[in-house]
Amino acid sequence: MSWGTELWDQFDNLDKHTQWGIDFLERYAKFVKERLEVEQNYAKQLRNLVKKYCPKRSKDDEPRFTSCLSFYSILNELNDYAGQRELVAEEMALKVYNELMRYSQDLKAERKHHLQEGRKAQQYLDQCWKQMDNSKKKFERECKEAEKSQLNYERLDSDINATKSEVEKAKNQFYMRTHMADESKNEYAAQLQNFNGEQWKHFNNAIPHIFKNLQHMDERRTVKLGETYRSFAEAERKVIPIISKCLDGMVTAAKAVDERKDSSLVVESFKSGFEPPGDFPFEDFSQNLSGTGSDGTISNTPKGERERDGVQGPRSEPKPTLGKAKNKLWLFGKKPKAPSLEDFSHLPPEQRRKRLQQKIEELSRELQKQMDQRDALNKMKDVYEKNPQMGDPTSLQPKISETICNMEKLRSEIHKNETWLAEVEGKQSSRGDRRPSTDNHQHTPQGRESPEGSYTDDTSQEHHTPHRRPGPTQPANRNPDPHEFDDEFDDDDPLPVIGHCKALYYFDGKNEGTLMMAEDEVLYIIEEDKGDGWTRARKQSGEEGYVPTSYVEITMEKNSKGAVTYI
Repeated sequence: MSWGTELWDQFDNLDKHTQWGIDFLERYAKFVKERLEVEQNYAKQLRNLVKKYCPKRSKDDEPRFTSCLSFYSILNELNDYAGQRELVAEEMALKVYNELMRYSQDLKAERKHHLQEGRKAQQYLDQCWKQMDNSKKKFERECKEAEKSQLNYERLDSDINATKSEVEKAKNQFYMRTHMADESKNEYAAQLQNFNGEQWKHFNNAIPHIFKNLQHMDERRTVKLGETYRSFAEAERKVIPIISKCLDGMVTAAKAVDERKDSSLVVESFKSGFEPPGDFPFEDFSQNLSGTGSDGTISNTPKGERERDGVQGPRSEPKPTLGKAKNKLWLFGKKPKAPSLEDFSHLPPEQRRKRLQQKIEELSRELQKQMDQRDALNKMKDVYEKNPQMGDPTSLQPKISETICNMEKLRSEIHKNETWLAEVEGKQSSRGDRRPSTDNHQHTPQGRESPEGSYTDDTSQEHHTPHRRPGPTQPANRNPDPHEFDDEFDDDDPLPVIGHCKALYYFDGKNEGTLMMAEDEVLYIIEEDKGDGWTRARKQSGEEGYVPTSYVEITMEKNSKGAVTYI
C-alpha cells in the first residue's frame, strides 16, 4: 500500500513515525555495542584467567605429568576460544554497529530533506489559499459596498426633495461600486481557480511523491535492520567451527591423561637409585656394667665377659664435640635442602646422571650453534675476499676469534660434564661389584685376628690395654689441617648415609678428625675409602669422623650415593 494515496492527510504522523524508526535503529545499535563489549570483556577475562594459571617456570622446570600437560593444553584451547570471542566482537563492531551508525546518519539526512520538501509544498498551498481567501473577502466587501450604493441611489431617486445633482452623484457611485464588485468577482474567481489547481497538484503529485520517498526510506531502514540481525547471528555462526575444534581439543586433552604414565614419571623424577636401608643391629650397652651385681642381674652379655677379662673395659663413647653435628632422621620429615653444585653432586646418582645428560645435550646444541656461526662467518669472509667492494674481510676476524673462543669454552664444559657423567656411571656399575655384605666379610681378617699393635700415638698404650683384642696395622696417621674438619663438618646439610659398618676392633680416635669406636659398635658410613685406608663414618649420636677401613666390617647400600636417609 502506498503512503501517498492512503495517508495523504497524515503528514504529522508520518513525521513522528519516521523519527521513531530512526530512534529504534539507534537503540538496536546501542544494544549491539553493549553486546560486543560483553564479548570483549569476556575474552579479556578469559585471557587473564589463562595467563594467571599458565606456568611461569622455564621449560625444564615444567611438570611432565600427563594431567599437567593436559591442563596446559586446555589453557591453550581456552586462549584460542578467547580469540574467537574477540573475533565475534570485531565482526559485530564492523558489520553491525558501525554499519548501523553510518546508516542512521544517512537516514536522518534523507528524512530531513523529504520533510523539508513536504513543508515547502504545504507552505506554497497555504499561500495560494490565503490569496484566494483575500480575493474572496475583497469580493464580498465590494458587493456589500455596491449594495449600499444601490440602496442610497434608489432612496434619493424616489425622494422628491432630493436635487438632481444628488441623485446623479448617487447613481454614479452605484455604477462605480457595481463595476468594482464585478472586478473583485473576476479576481476571486481567478484566485479560486488557481488555488484549486494548486491544491490538486499538492494532494495528487507533491505530497504522494514526498510520502512515497518517506515510505521507501522507512522500508530500507526495516531491510537494513533485518540484514544486521542476520549479520549479528552470522558473527556467532562463523566462529562455531573453530570453537568446536577448541572444545574437541579440550576433550582430546582430557583423554590424554594417563595415570600409569604419571606414576612412572614420579618414579623417574624422584628415583634415587638407592635401596632401602638395612636393619639396624642390636646394640648391647650392658657390656659396660660392672660385674659386682648378682648373677641374675645381667644376662646374655658375652661381650661384657670378654671385656672383663682385661684390666679395663672399653672406653665409653664421648659426647659429640662438633657443634653442628646433626642427629635428625629424614624418612617422613622435611628433607634438608642440599646446595646446588655445578656437578650436581648434591643429587642422588640417578637424578645426577639425568641432569648431567641434559646439561651435555644443552652444551652440545650451543656448540653446534657456535660452529654454524663460525662457518657462516668464514663463508662471508671468503665472499669479502673475492669481492672487496662488499666489505672488509678483516672486520670479521674479531667475531670469528670470539666464536672460536666460545667453542673452546663449550668443549671444555662438555668434557668436564662428560667426565662427571662417566664418574657417576662408573660408580653405579662398580658399586654392585665392590659392595660387601654381612655374609662376605671382605675386610675381616681370618679368625678376626690381626697383627700385634693397635693404632696410637702413645707408645705406652699397648701396656695400658694388654687384654684388648689386637687390631690390624693402621694406615698412615691422619693429621690434617685443624681447620679442615671444621669446614667439612660445619656444613648445614649432613652427608647422606651410604651404608653401615660394625667395628671389629677398638679404636681410640685420639687424632683430630678421627672417630673413637668400641668393638662391635655399629656406625653409619657417609663416605667411602678413597684409597688412603680411611672411611668416614657417623655415630648414632651424630658425631662424625674417620676410622681405619681395616677395623670395620662394611655393608654398603645399593645405589647408595645420595640416599634419602639422613642422620
